[in-house]
Amino acid sequence: MPEIAPDITADELDKEVLEELRSLPSDLANLVGRHLVAAERALEDEDPERAHEHTKVARRFAARIGVVREAAGIVAYRAGHFSEALSDLRAARRLTGSDAYLPVMADCERGMGRPERAIDLVRSPEAERLDRAGRIELTIVESGARRDLGQHDAAVITLQRLPELRDPQPRPWSARLAFAYADALIDAGQTEAATEWFARAMAFDEDGETDAAERYAELTGSVIEDVEEDADYEGDFDDAGTAEGGENAPIVDEEPEDDDASLAEADDLLEEEPEPAGATDGEDVADRAAATDVASDEAAGLADEVTEAAETGEADSADKSDKTEDSDDSDGPDGEDGADDSAAQQGSPAGAVAAPTETPGITPAFIEPNFGDVLDEEDGPAPKRPKADD
Repeated sequence: MPEIAPDITADELDKEVLEELRSLPSDLANLVGRHLVAAERALEDEDPERAHEHTKVARRFAARIGVVREAAGIVAYRAGHFSEALSDLRAARRLTGSDAYLPVMADCERGMGRPERAIDLVRSPEAERLDRAGRIELTIVESGARRDLGQHDAAVITLQRLPELRDPQPRPWSARLAFAYADALIDAGQTEAATEWFARAMAFDEDGETDAAERYAELTGSVIEDVEEDADYEGDFDDAGTAEGGENAPIVDEEPEDDDASLAEADDLLEEEPEPAGATDGEDVADRAAATDVASDEAAGLADEVTEAAETGEADSADKSDKTEDSDDSDGPDGEDGADDSAAQQGSPAGAVAAPTETPGITPAFIEPNFGDVLDEEDGPAPKRPKADD
């Protein structure tokens, strides 16, 4: 006896099924109900053989219950046990009086290699009592039986008689009907038309009920990608990468830093007084400060020499003006101009030294990546020169 998951209860069944199971003792009804639910879950997991095992147990204890025989027949049909399915569906038809299982019974006849009996069921008086959905399903089975008999053109015409074949609106039978018609066209040698109908069936078949996508890919040579399978594969790949790396695996995707905090930190660094480029430690800063002091001392010494030379030039001009009386009015200004020129000529070296030298461009010590271009800093102020006495 197949195992039943502990979370499965008979209460998951429909009310109509529970009503029919009430004819059994309560314990037996609960056991049968749980096996029916387990069979349904197995079908959802695409495991018809396991579902078949559960329905066989249910049939063993409740063979006179119509819904149990119906479930057993449908599951046996899904598992490919056509003879057993046909027997259970015939019993369910007698117990319930319903002809709804007629299309499945006809397809079981096909599965057992008896297409003539399938056509007989299609032409039976009971088939006239089916609803529209049942009639369409039975016509699909008839078309398949015609193909089994080698009547390929008749198989195509059988489906062409259905007005629902040209209905552009999606219906519960649209995918199966378009797929069956495309199959019939293939056997009739109409490959181009069959390709179009496989594409139409693929558009209708959102739940993957048919193999329309695979058949279309075979005819066109195209590749049909399954988005859900790709997503599952990527998830498995990520899990495998993490498992292989273990605890020491490098973390590739880290949590990004807060953008606001990073911007605030960059602004604070830009507002601080910039350090000279290349000054990476205290020794470089001290060397630059010492060099600046030496340059200031040299500039002060040269300024004193210029001042003394200017005073000497003025004294010489005064002596010359006393010796020459005619040049009192003219030489005085000239002498002053000469003194000025002499001072300018002798002072030119001092002016060259005192002129501020260009310091390397000052850039922030740290700039956060992706926060804009590096700002060009202005040159630092030149060292002050002592004024010469006039």
